Amino acid sequence: MTSLTSSYQTLARDELADLTAPDWAFRSALHLLAQPVDAAISSLLEELGHKAAADRAWMFEYDAELLRFRNTHEWCRPGVASFVEDLQGAPVTMIAWLQQFLAAGRAVMIENVEALPRAARALQVEMLRQGDKSVLSVPVFHDGCLRACIGLDAVRAQHRWPGAEVKGLFQCADLIASARYGRNDAAQPGAGKPDFEPLIYLRKRGGAQGVKASLIVGLRAARNYTEVWLADGSSVLDLRPLALWLALVPQASFLRIHRTALVNLLHVQDVERPSGDRWQVKLRALDRVWPVSRPHRQELRSRLGI
Repeated sequence: MTSLTSSYQTLARDELADLTAPDWAFRSALHLLAQPVDAAISSLLEELGHKAAADRAWMFEYDAELLRFRNTHEWCRPGVASFVEDLQGAPVTMIAWLQQFLAAGRAVMIENVEALPRAARALQVEMLRQGDKSVLSVPVFHDGCLRACIGLDAVRAQHRWPGAEVKGLFQCADLIASARYGRNDAAQPGAGKPDFEPLIYLRKRGGAQGVKASLIVGLRAARNYTEVWLADGSSVLDLRPLALWLALVPQASFLRIHRTALVNLLHVQDVERPSGDRWQVKLRALDRVWPVSRPHRQELRSRLGI
């Protein structure tokens, strides 16, 4: 179902199925067949920028763990500032609000950057720094994994891209994914794991704290904030809701066990059933047990192999 507010809209592919997309996919294919991948992406972003009445067209890619991202390609209309050299190895926590939608396969069209909700504050600050008034972001998936994002910026005036053009950008994202990640995956930029474990930055009053994902034991909702429990037994109150964290932590090791809780499966010490209708997990370094709600029990058993 399309999500619409006064400042932004999220769209899924199936919601655009009946629309007639422009010829962007065809034009993208011509670029990708005629040039090396990097050059082709740059060329097609330029063409898309002109056709979509954008001031900037861009692409960023994630690392293997979806914890950091980097700008890789950008086209700018003459007189519009370039930012492709910025945000190299930036933490995904910076775009946490946006990430929750991209990870779910949804495009996000922000018609009015200045009116974004409070949860998007970190992203809003960066967009305003770049002079953005409207932004369209479309996820790039390959083999079911989020690998990158392509998008358009409007700098001179607010802009609303029609659904047909969003559909066209989805199609372009598919072609880019096939060309960039479907040939020799190991040789593609960003495909390998970094030599160090990247940090996830917790937002707390008075600053931020970087922690390794492997040292996060679990996360629990605390009204509009999130309690982040660490391997040394301590906790940090992060100033973002739990819903944003679903797209920030590595999906390979984290699992939702309750509407109010996520756990790192690497730290699950025991699964207990004190009564037939109650399940709970014991996490390393933590004294209290965490309940497991019925909808999440089967996946927990499957992921733990029990």
